[in-house]
Order: sequence, then structure tokens, then C-alpha cells
Amino acid sequence: MNHLTIVTTGGTIDKIYFDDKSTFQIGAPQIGEILGAIGVGFTFDVIPVLRKDSLHLTDEDRELVRRTIEAQPSRHVLVTHGTDTMVDTARVLRTVPGKVIVLTGALNPARFQGSDAVFNIGCAVGAVQVLGEGVHIAMNGRIWDPLRVRKNSAANRFEAA
Repeated sequence: MNHLTIVTTGGTIDKIYFDDKSTFQIGAPQIGEILGAIGVGFTFDVIPVLRKDSLHLTDEDRELVRRTIEAQPSRHVLVTHGTDTMVDTARVLRTVPGKVIVLTGALNPARFQGSDAVFNIGCAVGAVQVLGEGVHIAMNGRIWDPLRVRKNSAANRFEAA
């Protein structure tokens, strides 16, 4: 892989919390800064498509993500996404031909100390380079088939469905 296209949709990975409001906003995508700081050995571009919590994504939003990925010349695509409906979006993206697509996110914002964001991004970057054509989810140190995984909200992790 010489080039990676990154499509961002928002989600916890990009959340910014405000102490005085006890609310959050979806900030700018963090993945470009993370990959730049690590000094990866490939080029990448970041396409921010949405800035939403995944619970607020609609069928139209998922279609926009699908069309955006289809329009990219790069074969390798990484999608950052909120974890609550990541599986739903991954299943929609299964219709995209000729690409290796890996979705990842974080259970804690990338800006937080001890966040799983950098680890999940690293797993996703490795996965997108070695996996075959299709759609995959990289979370909790594992690569998942979107048809055989679910988020266990009570345990705050992904597991076999």
C-alpha cells in the first residue's frame, strides 16, 4: 500500500468534552494528526464526510459514506466511525466493490489520556494493508467480520455475535 484514504464520520474518537457544559461536540478528525506524529511510511488523505455521533447517523448518511468511498481512486480505505452503529455502516459498505475497507473508532476520545484510539488506528492501518477485498472492523485488538460482531455496550467492547 502506497496510499491510504481515510474517511471520517465523527464519533467518540473525535469528541471534545466541555467541563463547564457537561456536553460534547464532534471536533476535527484526529487521525491525520495521529498518523503524522507517528511518521507512517505511506501517504494518506483525510476526507471528513460527517461530524456526528453514530447514534445520529441516518440511512442517507451511510449512503453518503458509501458513495464517497466508491468515488476514491485508492483501493485501501480506513473509516473512523462511532462505535454504537459501526456494524450497521460496515454492513452497508459491503456493497462497495474492489476496495479493502476497515472501520475503526474509539471507546474513549482520542484527546483523552489512555484512549484506545491510537491502538485501534494502528490495528486498522495494519489490517487494511494485509486483508483482502471487503469490509472489516478493527476494534479491541481484533479484526471482525461485520456479519459476525456486535458491540456489547454493557461491557464496552466488541464481541462475536
